[in-house]
Amino acid sequence: MNINPFDLLKNAQKIQEQFGSIQEKLGSIKATGSAGGGMVEIDITGKMEILAVRIKPEVLDPNDVTMLEDLIAAALGQAMENIREKITSEVGAMAGGLGVSMPGLFGGN
Repeated sequence: MNINPFDLLKNAQKIQEQFGSIQEKLGSIKATGSAGGGMVEIDITGKMEILAVRIKPEVLDPNDVTMLEDLIAAALGQAMENIREKITSEVGAMAGGLGVSMPGLFGGN
């Protein structure tokens, strides 16, 4: 079996360019998660950066901080699930061309 080192370098460069494209794409993918019927909303990017947290004033009860904490955790969980789905659908095809499997990327299936 003859392996041409120049072919390996070309492929490595192509893979590096594709990973760069994927990283760029991740920054542009956004999703929102909400809880409590929209009382708490969280926006997140494909790079798992939180862009915004919105809390309706009606949920701010100083006597029940636990409820607010639960709503924030639920909204973040939903945002993360939504972004995983978007990443799989929007970036999955790009990663598939690299021979990379996406399903277990975030600890999912």
